Amino acid sequence: MNCKITRNAAKIIQLELDKEENKDLKLRILVSHKHGSHAHYAMDLGKPTEQDEIILTDKGFEVILDRNEELLDGIIVDYLYSPQEGFVVTNPSKGNHGDH
Repeated sequence: MNCKITRNAAKIIQLELDKEENKDLKLRILVSHKHGSHAHYAMDLGKPTEQDEIILTDKGFEVILDRNEELLDGIIVDYLYSPQEGFVVTNPSKGNHGDH
């Protein structure tokens, strides 16, 4: 599975991962809702389970992805400051270019 984290997103994520209460946790990205080939994504911190794949990003931290969810393979996580500040997860490899 592939996962790309942009520089902007990595800065914000690393701030959370560096907190003492999160020291044993990893970033988890999941599909919160899907219809057809279109997915809505969510992010959380957690520990991997048997069904998960752990991806080491080029930003130096690991991301947990459910290996059984094909809409997670190829995601890009970005953090935008405009027009509205927040994370944006897309999967262009699956035709998902929206702001979910």
